[in-house]
Amino acid sequence: MEILWSSGIQTPPFPHLRLTKWNLLKPRSVFCSGKNGESSGFSTGPFQIKLQADDNMEMEDRLQSMNSQPHKTQNDIWQLFKEAQRNILHLNKQRVMAIEELEAMKREKKSYLEKIEQLEVEKQAYSKKDKLSIGSELLLRIDSMVLTGIISAGEASDLRRLVIDSKVSVADDFSDILHKRDVELLAELRLFSDKRKTKGFHIMHICTEMAPVVSVGSLASYVTGLSRALQRKGNFVEVILPKYASLNVDEIQGLQRIEAEFYSYFNGNLHKNRIWTGVVYGIGITFIEPVNYSSFFSRERIYGYSDDFERFTYFSRASLDYLVKSGKQPDVLHIHNWETSIVGPLFWDVFVNQGLGGTRILLTCQGFDSQCLEQPGKLALCGLDPSGLHRPDRMQDNNKSHLVNILKGGVVYSNKVIVLSSLQSKSQTVHSLSYGLEATLATHKDKLSISPCGIDSSTWDPLKDKLLPQSYRADDMSGKAVCKAALQQRLGLPEHASTILVGCIVSEVSDIDMENLATLLRISSRKAVQFVFMGADKISGNESMESLQEEVKNENVIFLDKYDEPLSHLIFAGSDIIWCQSFDDSLLQVPLKAIKYGAAPVALDFADKRFRHNVDHHNFESTKLSQFISNTFANVSLSQAIDEIKNNPSRWNRKIMDAMRKDLSWGAECCDVHVGAYKSLRTL
Repeated sequence: MEILWSSGIQTPPFPHLRLTKWNLLKPRSVFCSGKNGESSGFSTGPFQIKLQADDNMEMEDRLQSMNSQPHKTQNDIWQLFKEAQRNILHLNKQRVMAIEELEAMKREKKSYLEKIEQLEVEKQAYSKKDKLSIGSELLLRIDSMVLTGIISAGEASDLRRLVIDSKVSVADDFSDILHKRDVELLAELRLFSDKRKTKGFHIMHICTEMAPVVSVGSLASYVTGLSRALQRKGNFVEVILPKYASLNVDEIQGLQRIEAEFYSYFNGNLHKNRIWTGVVYGIGITFIEPVNYSSFFSRERIYGYSDDFERFTYFSRASLDYLVKSGKQPDVLHIHNWETSIVGPLFWDVFVNQGLGGTRILLTCQGFDSQCLEQPGKLALCGLDPSGLHRPDRMQDNNKSHLVNILKGGVVYSNKVIVLSSLQSKSQTVHSLSYGLEATLATHKDKLSISPCGIDSSTWDPLKDKLLPQSYRADDMSGKAVCKAALQQRLGLPEHASTILVGCIVSEVSDIDMENLATLLRISSRKAVQFVFMGADKISGNESMESLQEEVKNENVIFLDKYDEPLSHLIFAGSDIIWCQSFDDSLLQVPLKAIKYGAAPVALDFADKRFRHNVDHHNFESTKLSQFISNTFANVSLSQAIDEIKNNPSRWNRKIMDAMRKDLSWGAECCDVHVGAYKSLRTL
């Protein structure tokens, strides 16, 4: 009976069970009472069941009847049990429903708390903008004040210098008032008197790409990487870009259109432009949007049109007109490749006496293979004098004398020229890689410098890489073995830690020497080496690659049909050797990433020989990075690298770890070369 009453669902009493009067007077029972007096559970105390008043009276009557009738049939007693059970089950059901409702309320409360927490985080992230972003936004507001006529260009210049010289104090004092109207903000600026001198430079990039806003080639990562490094070292950097229709606006902080239009000269007339401003990585960006020539930058692609000269000449002239209108006076106008090289002759022939007397021009070239040759008469579109520039010592092309060479004009009219190369020396650049500009570069060799590229250390660092299964560094390489196992497992390669793994990531599959690649694969097969190939473009559709795949079908050889950025991180981390299509790779920067991730960059045998032929170990005009690569990896073929890993692993590991410790970021040698160039401009 005690078990029967203390359970939630009872079984019928045995038919032969006989109840005495004592049994009825002293039964075991349960007491169901929840919080605040609600029914919610069971206990084994005295026989108390909280029911409706009528139910209690009915039960008492029945008990009294049972006591007075000792011969009551078992059917009546069983009826009593059934009613008690129904009441207990009802109470149980109510309790379960109450618990479920309580849990639902808890879940809802938790959801609300999480939303509140997320909103607080977003609010704090917005309110605690980094100091560079605040300074950049403030300078863009000053630009807006000039264009809308609130202040003069002269006062704007003074205010900009104040902000640049006191960027730390400005960030602290103005972070909470940037939302104010221009007039109110101007009043605060005029009261701001904490002016501090600085030796930093004010650099203005006029360019056609900047990562991650608009990226096509190596220029985009270079502009962003160098600009961030320069600002971290106390310089102030701004960028002017075309307002492409394809801009990645999600990466632009505070993008807004200035409610004023300005005019720039082109093809004999003044044309209206819209100005947009925003901040990317703490760098102030100005976007120029043509109104009359709106089709110039509303296209699907950035480059590759028959009127590219007109498009980028319009932008270059508009950028200089904007500088004059806004009163900006940067120390350096930094222009890039042929697309903005026209800024050089425009600056010295038209703009230098319009308040820019203290500004100098620096041209950066990713290479000289793209120069832009045009009819001389087209120079008049932007206000230049064709007859004065179509001369051998100015813009006349060295080979096609009836044309003008836009990149040559940039070289001639810039105060300093920097060529980006992680491999070549100045003499090699002038004599072997000038693409017809050898005479011009030789004439201007004193203003020519070579700078290596860099990598984004916030993205490409095995110690901080979130895409790797385990991080590692030069002093603790255990994580690299984990990455190799993960790569083998993901690609279906036999999982052997001791197997040498060669990775290969190329920018253009069509540029690969198939004969050399086939040789590489035969070496890999003969030495039981695993090989992973990935191109920036698709393998499928390339007949030579498809044929090679059929020829070398092997469980240790994997061809990936498309480029996968996250997987590329794992390939660098899991490989012992990275085959490099070129040691001078400014687009994918494969050699630098290989070194950083503890994989040896190795060229194909024939490319290796050509590289060794070009390396001058005693050429002091080459970069430190170039000298390091030539001394460490230039003379190592794939076969030699494999043999050294197998036969002398301790020596090999020391070489790899020493290489990993090199600072290959944009803030290292690349930034130092540019700062040195800026300093030399101050003496001109």
